[in-house]
Amino acid sequence: MSAVRIGPYTLPNRLVLAPMAGVTDLPFRQLCRRLGAGLVVSEMVTSDVRLWNSRKSRLRLPHEGDPEPRSVQIAGGDPQMLAEAARRNVELGAQIIDINMGCPAKKVCNKAAGSALMKDEQLVGAILDAVVKAVEVPVTLKIRTGWDRDNRNGVTVARIAENAGIQALAVHGRTRADLYKGEAEYDTIAEIKQAIGIPVFANGDIDSPRKAADVLAYTGADGLLIGRAAQGRPWIFREIDHYLATGATLPEPALDECEAVLLEHLDALHDFYGDDMGVRIARKHVGWYLAATPGGTAFRSTFNRLDDKDGQHASVRAFFAECRSNLHARDGEGVAA
Repeated sequence: MSAVRIGPYTLPNRLVLAPMAGVTDLPFRQLCRRLGAGLVVSEMVTSDVRLWNSRKSRLRLPHEGDPEPRSVQIAGGDPQMLAEAARRNVELGAQIIDINMGCPAKKVCNKAAGSALMKDEQLVGAILDAVVKAVEVPVTLKIRTGWDRDNRNGVTVARIAENAGIQALAVHGRTRADLYKGEAEYDTIAEIKQAIGIPVFANGDIDSPRKAADVLAYTGADGLLIGRAAQGRPWIFREIDHYLATGATLPEPALDECEAVLLEHLDALHDFYGDDMGVRIARKHVGWYLAATPGGTAFRSTFNRLDDKDGQHASVRAFFAECRSNLHARDGEGVAA
């Protein structure tokens, strides 16, 4: 497997944590990088610098703590505003600028941003030209396969991107109209890979090592963007990387490691956001971690009523202690039988 390069940066592997609003904050990015992601991308930042004084933007903007190369995603629909946002983010430590033309959310698309931009190929070109010329760092782009199933113009947009100087392209295998429904399709991604010479990252429904290998083989993509499958499973990067390198499947992480990772994540959230906000944000992450764990759903309803970090830590430790006790009891039954 050849290494993937984005400008001057050679990634340690082919796996990228996809930017997700409200999810890929600094604590989660650092955790995913430690557990095997080759690159992590920040949450989407608005291109309207007048809004950067909000608490949400202030938490997303400092980039010095991120693992290098530091990739920051910006969103908007005005070429000059996006260019200015790119410059400002580079001043704040960004080493790669990623442009969002993939988000299907109504609140983004209604502002002529995200995947709505794919309707206007001329505007796409103007935006990409402006941002590439504005900064000396590599600029990357995330798109969907098109606006709807009758208008899959991903290949055309990919060619526009390459001609503008975009240095890597991520493609989600759905149209804007598909949102996240149904199954991702990879034919368009394969066509895009054949049409351009810059690195292409496939995205959409990649939730296991075997699926990762299949998508790479089918599309010919240079790498993979993994988003929702990493929620509550940050070790998925390690599992996929190992499978791609060896063809062997790693065992599921032991209870002790799951507990350690979750407690580490809780600590990082509380430190980053402060006690009040950290406690609230921790609730959704804990729900993701324990979604498939026996007793996890019942525990979540109890956990969500806790309003202090010490209580959250204590309840997680108690939950895993009970899981271990139940596991030992089942093992004992098996021996007795």
